[in-house]
Amino acid sequence: MKPILTTLLAIAGLLNDQIAPGQTRQTTKPNVVFIYADDLGYGDLGCYGNQAIATPNIDQLARGGMRFTDFYSASPVCSPSRAALLTGRYPIRQGVNGVFFPDSYTGLDSAEVTLAETLRGAGYRTGMVGKWQLGHLEAYRPVRHGFDSYFGIPYSNDMTSVVYLRNDHVEEYKVDQRYITQRYTQEALRFIDQNQKRPFFLYVAHNMPHIPIYASPEFVGKSGQGLYGDVIQELDWSVGEIMKKLRERGLEENTLVIFSSDNGPWLVMGEDAGSAGPLREGKQTTFEGGMRVPAIACWKGKIPAGKVNSDLALMMDWFPTLTKLGGGRVPTDRPLDGEDLWPVLTGTGKRKAEQLAYYFNGKLEAFRLGDWKLKLPYGGNAGTPGMKALAAHPLLLFNLRQDLGEQNNLAEQNPAKVQELQTAMTAFGQSLGKVPPGKIQRSEADKSLSKARKP
Repeated sequence: MKPILTTLLAIAGLLNDQIAPGQTRQTTKPNVVFIYADDLGYGDLGCYGNQAIATPNIDQLARGGMRFTDFYSASPVCSPSRAALLTGRYPIRQGVNGVFFPDSYTGLDSAEVTLAETLRGAGYRTGMVGKWQLGHLEAYRPVRHGFDSYFGIPYSNDMTSVVYLRNDHVEEYKVDQRYITQRYTQEALRFIDQNQKRPFFLYVAHNMPHIPIYASPEFVGKSGQGLYGDVIQELDWSVGEIMKKLRERGLEENTLVIFSSDNGPWLVMGEDAGSAGPLREGKQTTFEGGMRVPAIACWKGKIPAGKVNSDLALMMDWFPTLTKLGGGRVPTDRPLDGEDLWPVLTGTGKRKAEQLAYYFNGKLEAFRLGDWKLKLPYGGNAGTPGMKALAAHPLLLFNLRQDLGEQNNLAEQNPAKVQELQTAMTAFGQSLGKVPPGKIQRSEADKSLSKARKP
């Protein structure tokens, strides 16, 4: 009888994993869905002032939670910004200063502890869908960095050999890029269905609207704002489908949903690029348009609806915030640069530090302290097909609260403020020590994170 009983119990368990619409799951750990766009501009969404492209689902996400006005990526290009998101550390600490390509032989160091690892160690099922760009070779893939499952293109969609990778195997060698957003959405919905009975972390990293931009036939011409508008509307549709699935499965009140972008718009791409809105410049620069990005956090019943936060916050903050929220262990054997945003999200406190170091290609180019930003002199560049020309400039000082577009240089009028920021910038640089510091030796506790059994 034992084999029959075992079979019946297994069937019962499978049936129990299916939750009827409206039925809630009994767990104290919240799900986390992190939706990451690629090269989305600060001015591309309705809730950030765009009046031409309709983004009702993302706008609803903002109305239902908190929208940040002063939220920063750690880099104006993608690989460093993604490394910072997943580790809570400045990319300079990791030696990730530029973009990984299909011919790169390195990637995110195995010694780094990722958000997927801390949450998996706390009992989460971890899944990633979309663009990775932290190393495509086997040792650097998502499934080596804490993700139980992965489906997507391992680098940017403009690079050679674009393929769909599932875990460690190429699933499709020919990718019809018109359907990338739809395919990622289907995979995300499937992951939610498969893991609705357990706490999960789902990281959805879209390739769009990175060039070359594509929209499915259902969305081509729909926006009335050209192909770029169509692409943004399809991304908005994807957000809506994910939220719809969470509601159908009774998970909306137990899921924190975050939407953001890895860096600013790639302006040199003209009509195929987005908008930085009121911000100066875009991707590949340390002006505000390169690193200040849209960021929205929504958790029904937990984060007060309709809140706008205008204090500085960083992409690196999500690592300690989500790790602690999920009951994971924050590493203590290495410096972290992010802070726990939970008091900010719930309106019970503020972020302590008010500074940001702006790095590009491993070089510290600017520094923000409170409302003030100091930008070091720049020799300019003539521009290339992939990089917008940028004029040379002297030492710049801006009050970002009064001059969001960085148009009024106050350096000559405020030598004391210049000195204050230069001192703070120097102190920050010295605090880093040797960068990268060489091979990190994981503590025994951190080693256990990478070996954590899958839930």
